[in-house]
Order: sequence, then C-alpha cells, then structure tokens
Amino acid sequence: MIARGSTDRGDRVPGFMADGKAKKIDDADLASELARLRGVIDGVDGEILAALNRRAVLVSEVGRVKASGSRSPVYVASRERDLVADLTANNSGPFPDAGIPHVFREIISATRSLEERVRVAYLGPEGTFSHQAALVQFGSQVDLMPVRHMRDVFSAAEREEAHFGVIPVENSIEGAINPTMDALMESDVVICGEVMIEVSQNLLSQSGRLDDIHVVASIPQAVAQCRNWLAAKLPLAEVRDTPSTAAAALLAASDPSVAAIGSSVAADAYSLTFVARDIEDQRGNTTRFVVLGKETPEPSGNDMTSAAFTVRRDKAGALYSLLQPFAKNDVNLAAVQSRPMKGKPWEYVFFIDMEGHETNEAVGKALDEAAGYAHSYKILGSFPRATAAESRRGQLGRRKPS
Repeated sequence: MIARGSTDRGDRVPGFMADGKAKKIDDADLASELARLRGVIDGVDGEILAALNRRAVLVSEVGRVKASGSRSPVYVASRERDLVADLTANNSGPFPDAGIPHVFREIISATRSLEERVRVAYLGPEGTFSHQAALVQFGSQVDLMPVRHMRDVFSAAEREEAHFGVIPVENSIEGAINPTMDALMESDVVICGEVMIEVSQNLLSQSGRLDDIHVVASIPQAVAQCRNWLAAKLPLAEVRDTPSTAAAALLAASDPSVAAIGSSVAADAYSLTFVARDIEDQRGNTTRFVVLGKETPEPSGNDMTSAAFTVRRDKAGALYSLLQPFAKNDVNLAAVQSRPMKGKPWEYVFFIDMEGHETNEAVGKALDEAAGYAHSYKILGSFPRATAAESRRGQLGRRKPS
C-alpha cells in the first residue's frame, strides 16, 4: 500500500535551524524524519500515478473520437515537440528542465500505445545510433523493427509494414549521407519529422574495468574519432574492426577481454558496463535523422521543407536562377547540397532545405518559381523541425558508474 503523508511546505525538517543550517540530531530523530519524508514521497508518487491514469483515459477517448471520423494520424511530431517545449517554459522548478523531455517522452509513448501501437523501422541491429534516434523520437512503447539495409527502412514505410522509418541523413562533421539522399530521390515516402542526436562514443565492457581490456572493437570511423583517448589510456590494446558498433557490443558481451566503442543504447541492449563515457576526441558531433512516412504533417509553425532539383548542365547561370526565387520571396535556406546523378556523369541533383512549410504562401511561391527554372524537381517533405540535439547525457540506457 502507498503511504500517504502531508505535503505541507511549512513542515520543518528536524536537524535544521530556521535559517536552513544543519544542526546535530540523534539517529532516532533522523530515521523518523527520513521515514516521514519517504511517506510523503510515496503519496506524491500515488498522485502522479493517478494523474497518469487520468491521462490514459483521455488518450483512449481521443482514439475513439478519431475512429468515429476521418482517419487521423496516431503520431504527430509537432504536438509532442510543442507540449514538451511548453512544459519546459512553464517549469518553476526545482525539477530540472533537462529531465522533462525524457520523462514526458515515455509518458506520451505509453499512453499513445493505448490508441494504437506504432511500428517504427530503423537501421539495425539493436544498439546503433539509429536505434537511439528512434527511441528519442518515439519513446520505448512502440514496436521497433531493426532492418539490415537502408533501403529496407524505406521499403517498410512504403509497404506500410511500419508506420514510420528512421534513417540518418546528415552528420555535422562528415556531411550528407549519400545512400540516404539517393533513396529519398527514388522513394514514394516523405520526410515527416527529424531528430538530432549528439553522437557520443562510450567504451563498454562486461566488467567496466580498464585493466581487463586487451581488445577494443568498433567500426573504423568510431575508432578514428577516439584515437587520442585510446592512445593515452589503452596504448597496447589490439584494435579490431567490426561492421557496426552493435556488432562490437555483441563481441564485448561474449568476451570479457573485449571493450566496444558505441552508444549508451548499446550498453542497455547488450548488458554492458561503462568503462568511460564521451571518449571522442572532438565534441559536438551531431547526426541528423529524418522520420519517413506516407503523409505530410500539417503546418506546425516551426517547419522545414526539403526539395531536390536538377538543372540543365548546358544552361549558364542555372543554379543562380534556381536559387533566386527563394531570396526574392524571403525564404531562408538552411542548406544547399549537391549530389551526382546516377547514370549521368557530371550532372547533379541539388538538395535544398528551407525554413517553412510547403503550404506557406511564400514557400509555395518560391518552390513554384524554382520549378520553372529546374529540369525536374521533387518535394521530399515538409515537417516539424527538431528543437535541439539530444544531449550525450540523455537518459537512454542504464547509467553505470565509470
């Protein structure tokens, strides 16, 4: 049974003066006061649970209303983003702002599952940064579908085997992820959301002890990102390449002399302990993931539109003409990237990210005018923008002492 206690803020904790300074009290008084405070906390926890159940009832009612009318999406990225932003803005403390997204992500995920269980495909196996991005975006109360190849993520969304897919599209250090860009050009799905993950490399092993490690395993890129740390802390360790960070974690889980470089999610997925956190040599490495789906979300007030254009190689000033409508209509461009066209040497596709939704008057006008200059074009999606990168200290996975 949950104990109930007073939450009167006027209660003074024995052992403290009126000015808050500590004074000595005997063990019996201390134990009694701790028991009282824990009883109060149990009562608050009961109130939180009751409120969660009230929320669950309301979400179930939302599901019934949706079912009685036209088809409505079970997941709306902007609704969840704006809810968390409003809660954070109105937080009076002392509960930390940084904890709000993690707590409410799981509350939303759990109650949304009462309406419909969302299926999400991602580039697997478990423990990859794509896995982490899927958890950040959707929470844990969804059916996650790890797939082996990038194209399989698109296929799962196209065939509606999954409601959504999550794929990496760009890295702040290495730039665009070309296989994703190619697949976006060829696919029928649209971008309907985005999530930023600050890439943190951690050293994981069975024991968590540095002295037990004789082999460090991971993908070459991850090892390269941690070269200085490894040279300083494990100069004699053998470095073993693996096809994925998840494969490295699986190897570490089977051999106590092996440590894997990987994500915090990998620690949870493969029951590993942190030897050290954030061992990358360069901080701030962020990967942008996009959410794929069948339907374009409604405007949220803070959106991004992605489009791809081709221009004629033999036309002077073609790129200038393509970009001019955006400046003329006061549409801010967030990124312009080029990619060689498959089967057409020395011809390029230009990927353009712009602020605003395609239904916005200025954005729509700029797109129409740019299309008039382009040889061909495709709108890849209009979607709510991510508010910030998920911190390397995010609440994903178990947190074991270093």
